[in-house]
Amino acid sequence: MPEIVPLEWTGDALRVLDQTRLPWEQSFVVARSHRDVVRAIRDMRVRGAPALGVAGAYALALAGRELNASNLRELQASLSRVGEEVASARPTAVNLRWAVDRMLRTASSCTSLAELPKRLEAEAVALHQEDVAANQRLSRLGADVLPQEGTVLTHCNAGALATGGYGTALGVIRAAWEQGKRLRAMVTETRPFLQGARLTTWELLQLGIPTQLIVDSAAGSLLAQGEVRCVIVGADRIAANGDVANKIGTYSLAVLARENRVPFYVAAPTSTLDLSLPSGALIPIEERSGEEVLRWGEGRIAPAGVSVRNPAFDVTPARYVTAIITERGVAWPPFDETLRALVAGGLPREAVMVVAPHEKAS
Repeated sequence: MPEIVPLEWTGDALRVLDQTRLPWEQSFVVARSHRDVVRAIRDMRVRGAPALGVAGAYALALAGRELNASNLRELQASLSRVGEEVASARPTAVNLRWAVDRMLRTASSCTSLAELPKRLEAEAVALHQEDVAANQRLSRLGADVLPQEGTVLTHCNAGALATGGYGTALGVIRAAWEQGKRLRAMVTETRPFLQGARLTTWELLQLGIPTQLIVDSAAGSLLAQGEVRCVIVGADRIAANGDVANKIGTYSLAVLARENRVPFYVAAPTSTLDLSLPSGALIPIEERSGEEVLRWGEGRIAPAGVSVRNPAFDVTPARYVTAIITERGVAWPPFDETLRALVAGGLPREAVMVVAPHEKAS
């Protein structure tokens, strides 16, 4: 099948596959300014931590063309302000801030007004290509830790749609399937935005991987019945101690997996690591509009006047995580040591442990 392309740079605009329209319609948003990209991010037309980083980079590339300035220093200062606007569009995903900072460093190294837009475009394209390559590498590494057969449970969407391409948690499942492992994916619907039901199932069906959709609240019962061999999810930010921020509901799944002695894996590129934060308690958690909870399609599902909380993410303590899969290696506890080793230079291939299909998390 042709690869899913969530983001495409046309040379003068960013073409965004509109994820709010999937799976019913494959339509595109054409972002011709940095504000168009910011709107696409806030409206969830593009989502997923790595994809947000890629989109943020292109937003700065567009800004480098559209901003008017009489000299280089003025343009660099204006770009810094745009960078803050882009990075704050969704605060939990650290990839967005990481990409903005990388683009601003590129801008600060420019020596002329004419040079800056070209350098920013080249840097955004390079960042996009690096993300796809990183996802492919981590997927191959992660495939080694999945069982030879059985059901793998995943939450939200961590496939090609959530990245520059290929995917993280879904990429691992895909790579394992392509290696010949006979797996079946079990997908939570992921309320309230239904990323699992709408997006993950759509990707997996296109890949030809057997897929089963469940309501979020069915996961505990199915784990208890022994139907799940392992759980694998993506991440939006990972603290230095291995605490993981991911889509709301991830924490519950991790606790249920530990209770039922099922391995719980996290797959994310190293751009998702935030070693400046000692623990997940310091990760900012985005709260979204209550309308996402109150509505189902075109209709309301709750009485008018009810109070709503809609945190978009939660934090899973490191003690519930079996391993963190990155493009530089698979980190195992103690994460405060292995994650820093990954960033410093990566773990040797022989250090990557493989969990046999019959093994369970302790």
